[in-house]
Amino acid sequence: MDRLDKKILRLLQEDATLAVADVAKRVGLSTTPCWRRIQKLEEEGVIKRRVAILDPQKINARVTVFVAVRTSSHSNEWLLRFSEIVAEFPEVIEFYRMSGDIDYLLRVVVPDIAAYDAFYKRLITKIDIRDVSSSFAMEQIKYTTQMPLDYLILDKEQRDI
Repeated sequence: MDRLDKKILRLLQEDATLAVADVAKRVGLSTTPCWRRIQKLEEEGVIKRRVAILDPQKINARVTVFVAVRTSSHSNEWLLRFSEIVAEFPEVIEFYRMSGDIDYLLRVVVPDIAAYDAFYKRLITKIDIRDVSSSFAMEQIKYTTQMPLDYLILDKEQRDI
């Protein structure tokens, strides 16, 4: 990975619909080498996928809920079962195993509190959970899907320039 790859990644994170010719022009490459670099980044899994980011207001997913889950069971079997169950819920858009007091954290989006209550009831009927605590986001202050690239480790020859 070098400085050109970093520039390409920055551009594609801002707008994945950019034509390869536009990306190439902005990073100072011709189209074919730029396309090869993008393909390599995809093959290596650096670029996992390209998606459309939707406006939650316009798709009636206005309420964001952070759901903290505590369990009494810490077996791998329980985690696999819980993961399978969570995967069934399209309302869950992020799911993390945590350290500290909370075992799992879910980010859930729904139209309103009644929809969250229905989600909650469906969840607790499918698996035994010791404790669930929900926090409703009042306002989204920052949201991005762009990963920070300042920590990217470049090839040695590029770092020394």
